[in-house]
Amino acid sequence: MAQAISRAKHVRVSARKVRLVADLIRGKKVSDALDILMFAPQGAAPVLKKVLASAVANAESAAAEARERIDTDEMIITQLLVDEGITMKRFRAAPRRRAVPIRKRTSHIHLVISER
Repeated sequence: MAQAISRAKHVRVSARKVRLVADLIRGKKVSDALDILMFAPQGAAPVLKKVLASAVANAESAAAEARERIDTDEMIITQLLVDEGITMKRFRAAPRRRAVPIRKRTSHIHLVISER
């Protein structure tokens, strides 16, 4: 059973926002997932599309090394994890000479595609 893994770390979108888009494509075929991500309006959609394209390229590369033929469009997203990454802490000026914190959240994406 052929499978391919792709990861993206320190993506500058919060994990909560990426999970909303990840729920749309989890368990779908690669071709269907690419269509969904193409027209999803969320900001995390291009990031997930890039990670999915990387997994497809990894699968094709592994198949080429093993001298096999695989149809990557028929592969299924078997695992899609979105974890929180580091949080960059910044400060913004507020009235009366105060500073209020700003948390710039990041996320880590782990995607696995495999044949049925």
